Amino acid sequence: MPADILPHHHNDNHEITQLKTALDKTDTFQTVADVFKLLGDSSRIRIYWLLCHCEECVINISALVDMTSPAVSHHLRQLKDRGLIVSRREGKEVYYKAADTEQSRLLHLAIEKIMEITCPET
Repeated sequence: MPADILPHHHNDNHEITQLKTALDKTDTFQTVADVFKLLGDSSRIRIYWLLCHCEECVINISALVDMTSPAVSHHLRQLKDRGLIVSRREGKEVYYKAADTEQSRLLHLAIEKIMEITCPET
């Protein structure tokens, strides 16, 4: 959509066509919304944040976040399905940690920055 088709002309913005092209890629925005929806649960954010700092098994994660193992497993499955965490098996034990991806690193940084800005020091 060229800028001259816009109903109102507030300034001379030559980027309107590029912005409109990006806005039309609704599947891209849905992917971002899905990630934010996944992180819309504080328990999942706590588990994800923990796994950004260490690799742990379900039993230890459960103890650290004070949740049952089935509840933690449910959250881990959702995080893993979205590619935010990875797992490895060692014998009967499965260990989880944050994925080594740009998306995962960026989300971790965002969580830490938001915590730093909005959470009072204790």
